Amino acid sequence: MPIQKPIKHYLQFSDLTLDEYEYVIERAHLIKRKFKNYEIYHPLIDRTLVMVFEKNSTRTRLSFEAGMHQLGGAAIYLNTRDSQLGRGEPVEDAGQVMSRMCDIIMVRTFGQDIIERFAAHSRVPVINGLTNEHHPCQVFADIFTYYEHRGSITGKTVAWVGDANNMLYSWLQAAEVFGFHVNVSTPKGYDMDMSLVSTDRYTFFDNPSDACQGAHLVNTDVWTSMGYEEENAARLKAFDGWIVDSAKMARAAPDALFMHCLPAHRGEEVAADVIDGPQSVVWDEAENRLHIQKALIEYLLLGRIDTK
Repeated sequence: MPIQKPIKHYLQFSDLTLDEYEYVIERAHLIKRKFKNYEIYHPLIDRTLVMVFEKNSTRTRLSFEAGMHQLGGAAIYLNTRDSQLGRGEPVEDAGQVMSRMCDIIMVRTFGQDIIERFAAHSRVPVINGLTNEHHPCQVFADIFTYYEHRGSITGKTVAWVGDANNMLYSWLQAAEVFGFHVNVSTPKGYDMDMSLVSTDRYTFFDNPSDACQGAHLVNTDVWTSMGYEEENAARLKAFDGWIVDSAKMARAAPDALFMHCLPAHRGEEVAADVIDGPQSVVWDEAENRLHIQKALIEYLLLGRIDTK
């Protein structure tokens, strides 16, 4: 009988150690270089990724599906209309069945409890493609992008301006792992859920401009995330003044970068001259979902590989 490796899931940013992150980042650099040079790299021949979507997606589906094919494997797309999950099948049963027919599973869903329950009954690694509480793959790609442009993020300051959402909570976990600080500014009534905060590596600012002071990276997201559309009118009013504009970027460090996980609403959470300006790296950030997730899938399935 072959030795069964312990299953390692990636359900929130804190699931990997700094050493593991540094390894996966190194692999992502190598895998991206191969991709850019049109070098065939197929370590996952005959491996299958199942992608379960309960929330709509562009970047998540494309990056995971294309990435798995580029690694030599296959990707299968399921949404709630195509599976028994949409007809009330227990999450635990779905985890049992799906994991017997594939090698790795990505789930994009609503509550974090759903993916936790799914993973608890899975025989294969499960990756969080987004939940209401966490978006670890996006923040991992963002940090990889920072490494590419500015080097290590350790000791730096990241400004978060806008909604206290899944992106912010993953950034706070990342701050604890990598050793950087987060300046947070959210409007009154849209405060952080402290049950999701497990670090003191942040400072809260009532004034969003103050949060940008000296920051090495300024980050924001849409003001109305998926699932909160009925609050849109109230949010537009409450978030007035939280737009990341050139004045806020001028208070950041001279070499500060701007990031946004996309899709973006120019004129709401970010000014057009910022997202389309010279400090913006949003297109590199979006592309890097592909490369960092390929390296992550490789690690979860194959473990550490000699990088020489």
